[in-house]
Amino acid sequence: MSGDKMIILVTGGSGLVGKAIQTIVEKEKRPNEEWIFVRSKDADLSDREQTKALFDRHHPTHVIHLAAMVGGLFHNMSHNLDFLRTNIHINDNVLQTSYETGVVKVVSCLSTCIFPDKTSYPIDETMIHNGPPHPSNFGYSYAKRLIDIANRGYHEQHGCCYTSVVPCNVFGPYDNFSLESSHVIPALIRRMHDLIEKDNSEQAEFTVLGSGKPLRQFIYSLDLAKLFLWVLREYNSVEPIILSVDEADEVSISTAAECVAKAFDFRGRLTYDTSKADGQFKKTASNAKLRHHLPDFKFTPFKQAIAETVNWFKLNRSSARL
Repeated sequence: MSGDKMIILVTGGSGLVGKAIQTIVEKEKRPNEEWIFVRSKDADLSDREQTKALFDRHHPTHVIHLAAMVGGLFHNMSHNLDFLRTNIHINDNVLQTSYETGVVKVVSCLSTCIFPDKTSYPIDETMIHNGPPHPSNFGYSYAKRLIDIANRGYHEQHGCCYTSVVPCNVFGPYDNFSLESSHVIPALIRRMHDLIEKDNSEQAEFTVLGSGKPLRQFIYSLDLAKLFLWVLREYNSVEPIILSVDEADEVSISTAAECVAKAFDFRGRLTYDTSKADGQFKKTASNAKLRHHLPDFKFTPFKQAIAETVNWFKLNRSSARL
């Protein structure tokens, strides 16, 4: 999309994916693109007037919508109504204000957790609405699914180019490394770092919660950022698109733990606490649609991406989200 100046507003711009996008665009430095990364401190997007004021301030032509109310498993389970209502308000305000101010394109971020709880694998883009999501996070899931419904509505009624992407498990620099609410890879990195500070002898033991056998597809945040930019610039369908590594690149939790241990040069041994729940054994997603468009896209090798994330955490622990 060369030619006219693009002013791209990124909501949720200080999070894992927003920071990754910022890293990539700063390397590219495209003269016809102006990027604005906003945080929750800049505007409460669940408030209509604050959302309008934000758009009036920046006059975006394009929007990457990452902002959402998010939380861990137990927070979701006890606050499903809050997750539903807050995210419905955020998404409606961003999409409706985009329409009212003439935004050319909106790319919103969904999640693989919104897919039906009972489904066949691999999951693909056509299956999002095929049944209820997992009951633990139905509020968040239905609010996210409604973005896809709204995108279709804005397209049919107003001809808008609003679309959405569905990433697999994302990790990388600027992740949430909190012991209470982080996902598996940042949790492994944080716990390994804390252990090594106390003991990195051959007698040290690092306990992985669960059997380590479940399989997951992990995407490095900088790879996801590149794909987000491709969607913004080149993908012009309202139909959602899964942004995931290949099915063959699915790895076990034990492999992830071993890669983290190697990146830290951990001298002890890994043990597995099988009394802890494993969760779903696999959540395989098909990236056939992505590969149809980008057959030659090269994902960062998993071990390399883990090593880069570990190095970032060691250098930035004092300012990381803990």
